[in-house]
Amino acid sequence: MKLLTFFLVCAAVLGLLHTNSGHASDLTTAFDAANKLYEEGKYAEAATAYEKLIESGHVSDTLYFNLGNACYKAGQNGRAVAAYRQAERIAPRDPSVRFNLQFVRKKVNGSDSAPGRWWEHWLARLSLNEWTMLTTVTVWIWFLLLALTQWRLKLRQTLHGYIKFFGVTSALLAVCLAATLNDRYSTQAAIVIARDAIVRNGPLDESQSAYSVQDGMELSVLDHKNDWLQVSDVRQRIGWLKRTEVLLLKPNV
Repeated sequence: MKLLTFFLVCAAVLGLLHTNSGHASDLTTAFDAANKLYEEGKYAEAATAYEKLIESGHVSDTLYFNLGNACYKAGQNGRAVAAYRQAERIAPRDPSVRFNLQFVRKKVNGSDSAPGRWWEHWLARLSLNEWTMLTTVTVWIWFLLLALTQWRLKLRQTLHGYIKFFGVTSALLAVCLAATLNDRYSTQAAIVIARDAIVRNGPLDESQSAYSVQDGMELSVLDHKNDWLQVSDVRQRIGWLKRTEVLLLKPNV
C-alpha cells in the first residue's frame, strides 16, 4: 500500500511538472508569435497578441515594453504611454523603458517630464516590490537587534546606536512604502486614447466644453459618475471626460 501511494504521488508530481512545462512552452510560443507579428510590421496585431498574454495573467516589464512599442508603431500614443508606465512600475530604472516613455511624452506634450509631484518621482525610483523588500529586511534587522539585547544584556550599550539607526530607518521606509501603496491603489491615472477628446464642465454630452485633450495625455482621476470620469490635467484644470476615451492604469504591479 505504501509503495502504491509513493508511485501515485510521484505520478502526480510528474504530471504537474509536465503541465507547467507545457504551459511555459505555450507562453513562449505565444510570445514568439507576437514578436514575429511585430517584425513583420503588423503592429496592431502584435499589440493585440501582447495584450492577450497580459490578460491571461502573465505580467513582465518586457511584455509591457514590447506592447508599448507595438502600440506606438500602430499610431496609438495613449496605449503606448500606458504600457510604458506599467513597464516602468516593474522596472523603474530600465533605461530603454524610460527613454521610450519620455520620447512619446515629448511628442504628445512637447515635454518629457512626468506628471506628479517631486516626491512621487522620487518614490518611483524603486518598484513597489523593492520598497516592500527593503522595508521588511530593515524591520527584521531592527527586531533581531532588539531580541539580541534581551538575550545578552551586556550588548545593550554596544548595540544602542545600531538599534536607533535601524528603528528610524524602518519608520522612514514604512512611510515611503505607505505612500507608494497609496499612490498605486488610491490614486488612479488615466491616459487619453482618443485622437481628440473634449473635457466638459459636467458629466453630460450637453455640458459646456472646458478644454480638449489628445491621444497620449496623462490625467488624474478625481471622481466618476456613470460613464464619465472627473479628471485633472497637469495644469490642474478639472472637468469630465467619457470613460471610453481613456485607459486607466491597473494597480496590479
